[in-house]
Amino acid sequence: MTINWIVFACLAMALSSALVAGVFQSFSDFVMRALVATEPSAGIESMQMINRTVFRSVFLVMLLGLAPASLILGAYAYLYLPGSSASWILAGGAVYVVSVFLVTMLGNVPMNNRLDRMGTTSAAAADYWQEYGVVWTRWNHVRTLGALAAAIFFLAAAVSVD
Repeated sequence: MTINWIVFACLAMALSSALVAGVFQSFSDFVMRALVATEPSAGIESMQMINRTVFRSVFLVMLLGLAPASLILGAYAYLYLPGSSASWILAGGAVYVVSVFLVTMLGNVPMNNRLDRMGTTSAAAADYWQEYGVVWTRWNHVRTLGALAAAIFFLAAAVSVD
């Protein structure tokens, strides 16, 4: 039995989106709560190290790589696929690009960059840390739900391919 390459691509996109959602969900559920509950200097330093370490991770490859993959798969679906499978792929790609990629680039990353430029012990850093924890986590909830929705849409596309 051979598997259609578009089904394979949709399943790979669904799995990757679900893995991204899982990482984001972990941060929303307990990582950020634990960091914010520590002394501000410890939380800031820990988050700075997490943000620096992510640049050398498989997670970042998936997070960023899913955006162009969504656009490419979406363009193919729009041009060549009939019916509901194309709609599911387009929905998955649009949701991922907007709610995960753009929210990351326009919301979380600028906050991470600002945090990275701060020292860990100043009063300004401590004040920003409280705001950071709340706002960053809200944006992270959006990314979590967006990645999960994209995974569901890509899975729906895989099962609807003729």
